[in-house]
Formats: sequence, structure tokens, C-alpha cells
Amino acid sequence: MIRAYFAYMTSEYAKCATDHGMLLIQLSGPRRGESWTADAARGMLRRAGRRAELPGRIRPHAFRHSFTNGVLGASGGDTMVAKEAGNRASAQTVEEVYGHPDLHSPEFQAALSTVWGEDA
Repeated sequence: MIRAYFAYMTSEYAKCATDHGMLLIQLSGPRRGESWTADAARGMLRRAGRRAELPGRIRPHAFRHSFTNGVLGASGGDTMVAKEAGNRASAQTVEEVYGHPDLHSPEFQAALSTVWGEDA
């Protein structure tokens, strides 16, 4: 997937991109170089999902959530990194939406044991 993304960015995108900075753009037709509409992105995902025989609908917003969760995991839970990488409004929003403990982690269990006065 990374190879395909790199090829897109260095060939097709580079030839058609304008100053808007949008990643997904029309590569042909009268709107060549303009950014995709939300409907175009949903249509592409719908078609890709059908080709991959995935069950249910694929929603574009799910990618944003998956990306944020991935960045949080890779950064050790740094909400500022997730805020910047995901172009979120605030680190507080990231914390409120994604900031939940791993209930099975040793650190979480140790914290509960300490609070409850149990020996770890």
C-alpha cells in the first residue's frame, strides 16, 4: 500500500495537483486537479469494499478514527502528536474521545491494586 501511495504522489498527483493541498484529486475529466467531493470518496470506498467483498458499508470517517488510534499507540499515548498528525482541533478532544486505559494492561491492574490497597 505504501508503494502505491508513493507512486500516486510522485506521478499522477504531482502532474495534476493545484495549490489547494488536498490529497485526493480528480485525475481526469473537466475537474482535473480539483479535490474530490465527499460523494466521490464515499463512492470509491463503496466500490473498493465491494471488490474486496467486505461486509457492510465502509465509512470514510472510520479511517480517521483508525489513524488516530494508530498514532496514539505508536506515540505511547501522546495526545499532542495525535492532535497534530490527525489535524484535530485540540489535544483535549483527542484525550476525551480516545483517552481510555487498556483495562488488561499490567499498569492499569497495578494502579487499581494500589488504589484498592491490595498487594500487587
